[in-house]
Amino acid sequence: MFNKLKEKLSGFTKSLGRQIEEKSVHVEASQEQVDDVPLISSSEAEQQPLVDTTTVAKNDTIETQEAIVSDTQSDVKASTPQEQKKFGIVSKAKALVFEREFILDEKDLEEPLWELQIALLESDIALTVAEAITEAVKSELVGSRRKIGKDTTDIVEQALRNALYDVMSANVFDLDDYVKNAKKPVHIVFVGINGTGKTTSIAKTAKRFKDMGYSVVLAAADTFRAGAIDQLQIHADRVGVKVIRHQEGGDPAAVVYDAIQYAKAHKADIVLSDTAGRMHTNLNLMEQLKKVCRVSAPDLIIFVDEAVAGNDAVERAAQFNEAVPINGSILTKTDADAKGGAAISIAYITGKPILFLGMGQGYDDLKKFDPKWFVDQIFE
Repeated sequence: MFNKLKEKLSGFTKSLGRQIEEKSVHVEASQEQVDDVPLISSSEAEQQPLVDTTTVAKNDTIETQEAIVSDTQSDVKASTPQEQKKFGIVSKAKALVFEREFILDEKDLEEPLWELQIALLESDIALTVAEAITEAVKSELVGSRRKIGKDTTDIVEQALRNALYDVMSANVFDLDDYVKNAKKPVHIVFVGINGTGKTTSIAKTAKRFKDMGYSVVLAAADTFRAGAIDQLQIHADRVGVKVIRHQEGGDPAAVVYDAIQYAKAHKADIVLSDTAGRMHTNLNLMEQLKKVCRVSAPDLIIFVDEAVAGNDAVERAAQFNEAVPINGSILTKTDADAKGGAAISIAYITGKPILFLGMGQGYDDLKKFDPKWFVDQIFE
């Protein structure tokens, strides 16, 4: 799982690690030069400008030394851009000379961060998401201090972990808590295109809720696709839940209405409504879906797509969200996903959380989404 993404991010980590190590070697060489230059006294410093521009042009390390001494003049306060620049040099110099550290700047990260963004795009991560991740990594590393000679791989990896986690945890929603506290019956409508595992995901969700002690009713509202009603019935029989069904070609809104009335009469806790798979461009089916939501307003609308669809899944999620605002997503076939781009992108693009990941064909192969677990899989 996520093997290609792991490979890409590992390449970035090593590339940036080499970049930092090269700077470390260069800085350490400069340190040796500084050690050979005698420090001037404080009284001498008072008679000299804060930074000798002539000396700077000849030798950066002498500029570094003079700036350190000047920094000891406590009555000097930076108020102009030029003075602020001088004291920025002071900070770097103090880290170098006294603490044997160096400070990463934007120039150090420019090339590796570009490589990171390309790697993310090649892993089917949407452009805006790749930019957000790259910017987060940059913000964490620029201006940070690094010990000379210290292994930097773990530092880079942690910055990546933090960036990915922040992107994926921005919209976290606990469906279990919602169902527990919501007025019953809770009505959840499942939407998506054909062939992505929507009906199977409904069966998995039904079994999960049943195992938690809830009574569940399924609404066979996919009256459009041949065999869809029978398929749902087979799943329902296997997991032991009730199905409300009409004839093929019937009005899906009527099916959902009847399912909710049945649930109320029998004090069932949850109604899960299956709907016909459709593309957002199919205007007739989209209007039909809107009618279902008008007649029996859902508490939640869940979008279902395949993780392996990558950017196509991200695009479809965004388009469905515009047509019938979704409350969350389920990604199927995550166990077969080599890139991980869809899972990383969908929550960020739609502004709605990923609720579950389909991890196999069994009814128990539905994993509650956990951003930390997901990020750990990428770096395991």
